[in-house]
Amino acid sequence: MVAVRVCRYSVPVRYIGRTVHVLLRSSEVVVFHGRTEIARHPRLTTKGAERVVLDHFLEVLLAKPGALAGSEALDQARRTGTFTPAHDAFWSAAKHTLGESEGTKALVHVLLLHRHLQHRDVVAGVQAALAAGACTADVVALEARKAAETEGRSPTVTVTVPLPEPVAPPQLPLPSLTERRTARLPPDQRPLPALERWDQLLHHRPGRDPR
Repeated sequence: MVAVRVCRYSVPVRYIGRTVHVLLRSSEVVVFHGRTEIARHPRLTTKGAERVVLDHFLEVLLAKPGALAGSEALDQARRTGTFTPAHDAFWSAAKHTLGESEGTKALVHVLLLHRHLQHRDVVAGVQAALAAGACTADVVALEARKAAETEGRSPTVTVTVPLPEPVAPPQLPLPSLTERRTARLPPDQRPLPALERWDQLLHHRPGRDPR
């Protein structure tokens, strides 16, 4: 999580301990690692509010599947509609077939498909897998691609990541220290020096009077 003003926003777990920067807009918060966008959230205004994206925690849930059921990330995913009744039905069927832990891991593998497949295609794949009595992410991925090909399109997600526009420094003239100093001095009224006798010094030897 990253704290921005009075709210907190999730970022992918692989960026834990790394330095990120935030582009704060009127309606959204965009988080970057270097010049790579790693998270985008609607901007929150309530003090202490949190915006948590389930996808940001999937790698952790593969190692700790028991943390999914009561998580805030799952609750928010259900409210936003990204975690659908089809996902819940797959989860129930997978737990019944594979057991609590392995069934949850199977669901997490299905959720990982959303990173490179269209959401609606994954949902269609889940529904087809359930109809076939299969509870594996491989079957869901195959059926998701079939659903997209049936409509004559690619199931692959094409992500265009907008980068923050670089802020150029203002083009101000560089002040001259000499000009600043001479501007404060009074006009020089002294006569110009006479240089006719300077050449005689070139031939001056020690012990001799140059005059």
